[in-house]
Amino acid sequence: MTPRLHLLAAAALLTAGAQAQTLSGWALLPAATFADGPTSGQFAAPNPYGTNLPPFIDKQPVQGFSGVLAGPRAGSFHMLVDNGFGGQANSADALLRAYAVQVDWRTKFGGSGTVRAADWATGRPRAAFDARTRLQLNDANRLLQLPIQADYTHYYDNPANPQVPEGIRAGRLLTGADFDIESIRRDRAGNLWFGDEFGPYLIKTDAQGTVLRDAIVLPGVYAPEHRDVRAGTATANLGGSGGFEGMALNASGDKLYTLLEKTVAGDTAKTLRIDEFDLASEAYTGVQFFYPLDTAGTAIGDMVAVDDHRFVVIERNGGTATSGTPFKKLYLIDITGLASGGTVAKTELVDLMNIADPDDLNGDGSTVFTLPYVTIENVLVLNRRTLLVANDNNFPYGGGRELASDNTEFIRIALPAPIGR
Repeated sequence: MTPRLHLLAAAALLTAGAQAQTLSGWALLPAATFADGPTSGQFAAPNPYGTNLPPFIDKQPVQGFSGVLAGPRAGSFHMLVDNGFGGQANSADALLRAYAVQVDWRTKFGGSGTVRAADWATGRPRAAFDARTRLQLNDANRLLQLPIQADYTHYYDNPANPQVPEGIRAGRLLTGADFDIESIRRDRAGNLWFGDEFGPYLIKTDAQGTVLRDAIVLPGVYAPEHRDVRAGTATANLGGSGGFEGMALNASGDKLYTLLEKTVAGDTAKTLRIDEFDLASEAYTGVQFFYPLDTAGTAIGDMVAVDDHRFVVIERNGGTATSGTPFKKLYLIDITGLASGGTVAKTELVDLMNIADPDDLNGDGSTVFTLPYVTIENVLVLNRRTLLVANDNNFPYGGGRELASDNTEFIRIALPAPIGR
């Protein structure tokens, strides 16, 4: 079967009836989950719900998951933490990390539905989120050609602010004022690639999180946080934090596909650029596609490859169970035969607000599962008929399910038809 016919056949099965997708596993990581580290949240706004109030003394929240990779052991995953508290101006004390977790899925056959800390290298459960459970991004070799918080004596280079801890300065640890990392991929050599929203930049590190080269710019695209915009040598043409929310590594392992979260000025309204990046030459190829947002959609949350030409994309709006009308969906897109500059076709794969839950795995008393969080930024293909999805809980804020800090929910979705071959 050709890729196009396969896509059409899958679409026919997936749209055959409501709730064609089924919740096959569910687990929860509580909002107030922390790891050791320097005090964080000193520049963050108070939580309007009155709980989990920053700052967090001598600890870092394990929160804001914005990218996922398969871990070294069944049920283990490597989860990327984004910039911290939502912006460049409030996240200087939030360290850029990724954590290993072990998920004990609640299924119809049992299971606790809990998420535990895990050893980064082995995936085996650990008692707490400590140094063995994480990757810490750093510029120990001084390869980044832009100032970072570790270069300063005081946060934001302002003597009125607290001093930057010696551990950050000595290790040249990266923080949420340096980059807003929203996507992560591992190449065939074991190196890691991070998609950033402030440039937008691509950041390459080794397997331990140490930067291997200067941040790579996307030619002609400038967010307000871009170093050239801040230096006054370029004009922003992309909304703030509008960079690489999604980034996929194709099945062959030779190309990255970066997906912007916001529309570049001058492009067709509600279209987002997908740019092809060649890993061998470490350069953009010039091949570019456009992703069209749904009428109800306002942003994307993640993108993962199914093979060399098909990808799953999370699309959403800002609605939640407590505010507005949530729109949260997964789409399958295909670039087979599409000329550079073309707009991808989309097929709805999963409506995250309408998933069959016959066994009420999350215990809410309903046989229809919904995932109504503001941001849902993690999707992983577990096998041809199963997807993992998790939300970014934007700690300490929330309002997804209730007027309180959001938890992080991990869900496993069984599809009625395979999306791979």
